[in-house]
Amino acid sequence: MRLIRLPLLLALLPPAAAAQTARRLHLEGDWQAKAGEEIRHIMVRTDSSAQFGDQVARWRQVTDSLWLTLGDGVWQVYGMRLEGDRLTLSGGDLDKPVTLRRVGPATPRPDSVVIPPPPPPTERAWD
Repeated sequence: MRLIRLPLLLALLPPAAAAQTARRLHLEGDWQAKAGEEIRHIMVRTDSSAQFGDQVARWRQVTDSLWLTLGDGVWQVYGMRLEGDRLTLSGGDLDKPVTLRRVGPATPRPDSVVIPPPPPPTERAWD
């Protein structure tokens, strides 16, 4: 079930350019991706949470990679490239790269939304 939800989340998160890996990228915001005929939104916040619908994930940027967990004890790792307000994610459990577009700023996380605990850095999902 996680493999179905995580690509959806990834489709809405921002990418990092290889030339920018020495500094932290600004990934926070309201990201939009097309999934077939649907438009989906992912809210990426400074508190390390990412939310799409009722799903909440914790995210980390590690150089040119985006690490995500839904609280299942493992990090799913994706390559990322951020160019302005366009984020491209690849690898991990994605069949092909996904590009998202930042359409606005991040909104505050409601107190009722709980961020999943981070798994240890050594717990990674591998294909």
